[in-house]
Amino acid sequence: MLPGVKLFDLTGRAAIVTGGSKGLGEAIAAGLASAGADVLIAGRDAGTATAAADRIAHDFGRRAIGLAADVCDCDNVEAMTDRAMTEFGRIDILVNNAGINIRGPIDQVSEEDFKAVQRTNVEGLWRCCKAVTPHLKRQRAGRIINLASTLGVVGLEDRTPYAASKGAVVQMTRALALELAAWNVTVNAICPGPFLTEMNLPIKDDEHAKKFIVGAVALGRWGELHEIQGAAIYLASDASSYTTGSLLFVDGGWTAR
Repeated sequence: MLPGVKLFDLTGRAAIVTGGSKGLGEAIAAGLASAGADVLIAGRDAGTATAAADRIAHDFGRRAIGLAADVCDCDNVEAMTDRAMTEFGRIDILVNNAGINIRGPIDQVSEEDFKAVQRTNVEGLWRCCKAVTPHLKRQRAGRIINLASTLGVVGLEDRTPYAASKGAVVQMTRALALELAAWNVTVNAICPGPFLTEMNLPIKDDEHAKKFIVGAVALGRWGELHEIQGAAIYLASDASSYTTGSLLFVDGGWTAR
């Protein structure tokens, strides 16, 4: 008999979710916990990360730990990885969700703004992958899930820093998937479309954004946070054992046009 839905069971697995204290990150951490995983939630603010962890532990009865960690800081990333190993004794899943977005026409965005987006979205993600890779290699198993974006493959005006960073995430995902395949470690990316996260609240009522949601997104609406969970659970679980170097679009049909 084939295993069916049992493939999605994450019982006994341990996950790190960066940027996990709110928005898509918290939704993903909650989804993994609902499937049985213990989770370490990293965010820039210890109080917010701990509060998210407490909610998840209460709701799903799994171990959930929150801590302050800035992915732009090497020492923070090492401390985050060490804490996961101390608390759980293993790392099975890394979800690289931490990210920022600075919008604006190229002639109005500063060079420092551009660099800041790359530091978090590209360098920070690379740093986290580097930190957990020795543990995953030693286990000869693991899952790395990078949060890319539809803007990693299609363009949108006034988004040069963000689109450049997410294009880099797409290619890093592919390269690392090839690099780690021999250790049975898969590396994939989720490419969300327009979700109404805290990052997107500033443009919620913008007329251009409203027209875009209706005109470009096939389902004609913003994504809801829970709608990212299925993709994350799939990529974290044995159900995705033959999926690596792939992009999973959760975008309401935006890129189908």
